[in-house]
Amino acid sequence: MGVISDTHGLLRPQALDALRGSDVIVHAGDVGDPAIVDALRALAPVTVVRGNNDRGAWAAAWPDTAELSVGNARIHVIHDLHELAVDPVATGIDVVVSGHSHRPAVTRRDGVVYVNPGSAGPRRFTLPIAVARIDVDGAAIDARIIELRP
Repeated sequence: MGVISDTHGLLRPQALDALRGSDVIVHAGDVGDPAIVDALRALAPVTVVRGNNDRGAWAAAWPDTAELSVGNARIHVIHDLHELAVDPVATGIDVVVSGHSHRPAVTRRDGVVYVNPGSAGPRRFTLPIAVARIDVDGAAIDARIIELRP
């Protein structure tokens, strides 16, 4: 599974290359341009949530959160982790994907994997430009950040 966030209207060719071969792609919001989702759909089915900067009619149909299953893993997607309103442990969620902070990170807490792919769009301060990959093999979940070279 490929994970991208905070493109803010810029879909870099390096991001497309990093996501190529994904069975499914998750965009964790702040898309910035609906053409980005169309380009990602050319690679794989896309689950997208609305970010705080996704305004206008083109983003109105996108949900604030989404859930999907990949293999045996239940994945919850939200743009801003601080707005998480469910208890992942109590609800059986295995992975929480978020964006918003532009800081790529993979952490594990109470058996839940938290993945923020960072920003694949315009560089913000000195933060890296990145996407993430999540591989699910049975009960094993391997998540990693892929830093992109602009």
